[in-house]
Amino acid sequence: MSTLAAQLEQMENHRSVFENEVRKLPLPTCTAFGSAAAPQAIAFAATDRVLSTRDSATVAARFPQSVAASGNVVLRADGLAPTRVSGKRVAALFSGGPAAGGHNVLCGIKKLLGADNTLFGVKGGPKGLLQGKLFEITDADAASILNTGGFDFLGTDRTKIKTAEQFEQVKQTCITHNLDAIVIIGGDDSNTNAALLAEFLYTGIKADGSGVQVLGAPKTIDGDLQVPGLLPISFGFDTATRIYAELAGNILQDTRSSVKYWHFIKLMGRSASHVTLEVALQTKPAVTLISEEVAAKKMSLGAIVEQIANAVVDRYKNKGLKHGVVLVPEGLIEFIPEINALLAELNDVVAHHAEAFTALPAEARPAFVSSHLAAANATLFGSLPAYIVNMLLAERDSHGNLQVSLIPTEQLLSDMVRARLVATAPDVPFSTHHHFFGYEGRCGAPTLFDAAYTWNLGLTVGALILAGKTGYMASVSGLTSGGEPLAIPLTGLFNVERRHGQDEYVIEKALVRTEAAAMQFFVSRRAAWAADDCFASPGPRQLWGPAARQMPMTVALNEGADSLLFKIGE
Repeated sequence: MSTLAAQLEQMENHRSVFENEVRKLPLPTCTAFGSAAAPQAIAFAATDRVLSTRDSATVAARFPQSVAASGNVVLRADGLAPTRVSGKRVAALFSGGPAAGGHNVLCGIKKLLGADNTLFGVKGGPKGLLQGKLFEITDADAASILNTGGFDFLGTDRTKIKTAEQFEQVKQTCITHNLDAIVIIGGDDSNTNAALLAEFLYTGIKADGSGVQVLGAPKTIDGDLQVPGLLPISFGFDTATRIYAELAGNILQDTRSSVKYWHFIKLMGRSASHVTLEVALQTKPAVTLISEEVAAKKMSLGAIVEQIANAVVDRYKNKGLKHGVVLVPEGLIEFIPEINALLAELNDVVAHHAEAFTALPAEARPAFVSSHLAAANATLFGSLPAYIVNMLLAERDSHGNLQVSLIPTEQLLSDMVRARLVATAPDVPFSTHHHFFGYEGRCGAPTLFDAAYTWNLGLTVGALILAGKTGYMASVSGLTSGGEPLAIPLTGLFNVERRHGQDEYVIEKALVRTEAAAMQFFVSRRAAWAADDCFASPGPRQLWGPAARQMPMTVALNEGADSLLFKIGE
């Protein structure tokens, strides 16, 4: 075998030149943990921040032990821990969709627990916890996954632990493996599950009558798990948006080069437009739609189409530009008022006539549904192209939600813009391409921001475990002033929503605030971006180099930072 062939073989199984080098990358560490090379356990003290929601009284009645213990008070780092705790047995799992940096959370926990405590990984997410699929994570394991993307080391799934039988299964797993703590790394639903488990496992699990701690870590590329002043962003957001921005930047450069296409790009982010706003700030496209603004202004589908068509016409007539990029949030269709009203009635019709609806052949279902809709909704439903109607009637996901990622909103908008231009400006050229950027961004190698953020989240989780805390979600704030580990009481974030005929406790998704600094800056610049080619190409992610320490632009603006550079550990 040639020398080159041997080298290429050695690059298999996550051993590319890049992957080997990123494992060696030193990670910025909050000064609260002492030495970056050998971080130590920390103590926690109460802040003056007490969390509450409109349903706090109801939540306190449902989670009496957790609320009594935490008082819904946020905790902050308070010096190094006075004593070293040993003998803890901790299980960690991923829950929900993957996001870059998850492996570093595990590495941070492992590092902080040290050799005198044991960290187990749970294979296959919450379902693996129910089945007791645990294995010990070694130092060699941690070294192999440090700074790598994806959730493949443990795997994940979307099982919700909510039945009495499931809670008993978790209890049995805790007893069988003599666990002292469980860590759930996930989004808002997963951290809700963490709080439910923390209450259930609070006491009476171990032989001495004590309980099992449950902690959470905030994950979602959507960026919709935020708490102003406490949790600046969920991990994975920065990596995903950098990947999408690089791709969008490439397309923007292509539009200027080929000078003949309008590209409609749909971006992942189901319920919030944080991803779309961040990519817009990084790339400066001609048109960007923000779902929350559409809802706030009660913009109709026709008004949205008119906005895009006007940009197409103005760019051509004022500058001779036949090209541009339109960014479309994945969940836009649910924020358009008349479509939202249609969906609400459509869901009711399908639910109330489920047996008859299911028995019909696919081609007969649209007419059946239309016959049961109110006149205005029936008219709108009938005006939509078949490819949209079919998706509106498609099977819902495991949570009962419309699968908006499968709805080609970007094509619907471009088709409607074309029809409008044919009717009102037939001399304006309009050729299009469509894209959906989603899975491309979830499992990339984490940016330095996400790598450092998740490493410190893991250290914070580990410190909370050794401090005996339960029912908290780890956070790191003060991103431009050294980084401050925080513990957010999960019950302080809960509201009650009616779902599937019963009350459920939920952490409300953080939507884009139209009054926020990031949104206001975008609003102040978008007219200029629409008028001419002002785009920028942010280039690839950097783990070292001039842009390596850049944080998300939306975070920097909303946090009132004076630069884009994060300064954890400085």
